[in-house]
Amino acid sequence: MINEKDTMDDSGLTIVYTGKGKGKTTAALGIALRASGYDKKICMIQFIKGSWHYGEMNSSKRLEPEFEMVAVGKGFVGIIDDKSPIEEHKKIAGEAIKISTSKIQSGNYDIIILDEVNYAINLGLVELEEVLNLIKSKPPTLDLVLTGNYAKDEIIELADLVTEMKEIKHPFQQGKKAKKGIDF
Repeated sequence: MINEKDTMDDSGLTIVYTGKGKGKTTAALGIALRASGYDKKICMIQFIKGSWHYGEMNSSKRLEPEFEMVAVGKGFVGIIDDKSPIEEHKKIAGEAIKISTSKIQSGNYDIIILDEVNYAINLGLVELEEVLNLIKSKPPTLDLVLTGNYAKDEIIELADLVTEMKEIKHPFQQGKKAKKGIDF
């Protein structure tokens, strides 16, 4: 019989969910759901989605006090109804970096999720170096999860686990709109 203690490792991981397929944030939320079942403390900092209403905003409250979600972004950049200047998105993303730094260094969390941070780098809202510094400065037992398409090679190199979501088929290709509970 396998002893649970023999299979456990307390060292923190850097995990990246990237790729053009759907499910990056959902995978990170899966970690949060699993970890909250063990009374782990989790914080998700959202770099882009902040101004839209989506299911995680409601469901995350059900995982409190173990799970904290901080929606910092101003909404998706340059698409649909975004009328904000890029400078405003950059300023808010800079705030997300400051919040992330504070939460990472606080010692209050077992897992921190930087949701859509890879998109934020790709869009030029935050500098790659800032995110690399977050990864390098994390406490040794903290698990750090980064989501979003376009993960940079330097981030992939530092990561312990990288999963690329690959789109095979998507309802949008058939003209279907986003669905509550599935897409947002």
